[in-house]
Amino acid sequence: MTEEPLRIGVLGAARIAELSIAGPARVTGHRLVAVAARDRSRAEAFAAEHDVERVLDSYADVVSDPAVEVVYNPLANGLHAPWNLAALAAGKHVLTEKPSASNTEEAVEVRDAVAKAGTVFMEGFHYLFHPVTRRLHELLESGELGELRHVETTMVMPAPPDSDPRWSLPLAGGALMDLGCYSLHAQRVLAPWAGGAPRLVAARGGERAGAPGVDEWLDADLEFPGGATGSARCHMAHDGWEMSCRIVGSLGEATAVNFVQPHLDDRVRVRTASGERVEMLGRRSSYTYQLEAFAAHLRRGAPLRLDADDALATMRLIDDCYQAAGFTLRPRTALPASA
Repeated sequence: MTEEPLRIGVLGAARIAELSIAGPARVTGHRLVAVAARDRSRAEAFAAEHDVERVLDSYADVVSDPAVEVVYNPLANGLHAPWNLAALAAGKHVLTEKPSASNTEEAVEVRDAVAKAGTVFMEGFHYLFHPVTRRLHELLESGELGELRHVETTMVMPAPPDSDPRWSLPLAGGALMDLGCYSLHAQRVLAPWAGGAPRLVAARGGERAGAPGVDEWLDADLEFPGGATGSARCHMAHDGWEMSCRIVGSLGEATAVNFVQPHLDDRVRVRTASGERVEMLGRRSSYTYQLEAFAAHLRRGAPLRLDADDALATMRLIDDCYQAAGFTLRPRTALPASA
């Protein structure tokens, strides 16, 4: 690496951090300078396994550490906004797991804090940086698929344990927060080929048994200004896994078989009047592409498609879906004074 590596501080030692930041940092040569977790022994184990330079006592210590340039936040959903705000107040750049906040009110506060801090903020929709998703967009841009007519995004998985924070309303859990945010975001980024961003037409959902107010599944119907329609589906207690994106145009269609986990399946199926083909776009981690794009922006000013305004727009659409499906919005999480 010829450029100065990023100096990253990690909040928590969750398993997602191994895939989303530890692996990509190792591949790209960026430094993990600090980590903290509620259980220090977990932070110590994470640091030993992933060559993190120092273990600190608390998230607040990571955020305030002068050696930390970027704060990576993979905590439970309800802790995204509070610690994003804390990191921004400390003058740090922030790479946060999605969604960036628990509700629109918090997302507005984060957006405003980014403007005040003058630092870089990005919500981790890593799929956007992978050649699989870029290829879907190229097929629209080239005209091979014709005019956009319909989009189907499906995010379903087997149920995590009942004790998982994704089933916790106080921690801003729910299928839409964990999975459906991808379904919605993948449709939102099609605005350049659809006459603008989509609006919600209708939404339906089902509550998780034993978890009042938490959605087990939610389906949303969308409509784009240019006339195209969208179907965004998520289910967090399904029989199996599917994370697909199907784009239908006037001249053909294309499907990314697993647009969120292309390191597991990198196929894009294309069907037009001239025939059918399968393109293989590579199984390099989308998280690695994401970290490279984030670093390129910080070090060279390269364009970055994701920012606090984009995160706010996604959060507004999430809240619209919850309200239309009859759910309450996810609650705000307040950090203890000693945090």
